[in-house]
Amino acid sequence: MTPKHIVIVGYDNITSLDLAGPLEAFSSAYIEDSQGKRQHCYKVTIAALGAKTFCSESGLRMTAACSLNSLRHLDTLLVPGGSGMRTSATGLKLASWISRHEYRIRRIASVCTGIYGVAPTGLLNGRKVTTHWKFSVDLAERYPELKVDANALYVRDGKFYTSAGITAGIDLSLALIEEDFGAQAALSVARELVMYVKRPGGQEQYSEPLKFQVESTSRFADLAAWMVGHLDRDLSVEALAERINLCPRQFTRRFKDEFKSTPAAFVQRLRLDEARKRLSAADYTVENIADSVGFRDPDSFRRAFVQQFGLAPTQYRSRFISDKRT
Repeated sequence: MTPKHIVIVGYDNITSLDLAGPLEAFSSAYIEDSQGKRQHCYKVTIAALGAKTFCSESGLRMTAACSLNSLRHLDTLLVPGGSGMRTSATGLKLASWISRHEYRIRRIASVCTGIYGVAPTGLLNGRKVTTHWKFSVDLAERYPELKVDANALYVRDGKFYTSAGITAGIDLSLALIEEDFGAQAALSVARELVMYVKRPGGQEQYSEPLKFQVESTSRFADLAAWMVGHLDRDLSVEALAERINLCPRQFTRRFKDEFKSTPAAFVQRLRLDEARKRLSAADYTVENIADSVGFRDPDSFRRAFVQQFGLAPTQYRSRFISDKRT
């Protein structure tokens, strides 16, 4: 097997994790041949847009293997984000290179504000894209021809892939590995990187538990994270109140004051959001998923899912799988 060639662009004022995350993911991908020997799926090259040694926003100095202009053959181009791509001539320089060479590149992907090096080409016009939520408004204003989705972790439209920032670059890399070598290869990389879950692209960047933790200044702060890991457990008001040493009445009042939601409504949102993620894996039945997130009655799960998302679980699954293949 000939490894697929992944080229990651390096430049000054890059976000180091936007480069390092995908680098580690692709470098960790392998398959076993008929004799049980591991074969690397990818050859990964860091190619400099300017000087071979460049410096990240955080001060980390990195040295590329070669210049981007010296490359002739590559499978996938990946552009990490960083202020250098967004606020200098770097983006226009890369866009000029992409415009001249895109016809011979199978896939072009960006992480976070790496999209600012692809958007000036016009190749993304009319396409659905995403970026870090903090820059979505600016991106849409600068390039009104783009269909910016401010919530998605990553998006594919044709041969172009865009993602949100930092950890979403790893999610995108896992999706590309799965596209090339199957789900098992991607899951093996996820395990190697000690990831909690391999997230689908349609998942929101700013999760419900994270909102909960950001907004909370009390002992409630870590409760949501615990709840996500124990959705099949008793998450009644009485059980949750006991966990943080409050009486049920006081717990309910404090919860409503802080989060403008009843505990029951919040728990149901967590369960439905997790169920939506698990529906992206075709190996599980709707009944199994309902039970795994704490719905003891599949019919009540279906009704709640329709009420929350506007379509039945089976419809969501078929639409999600269809979107992945287009």
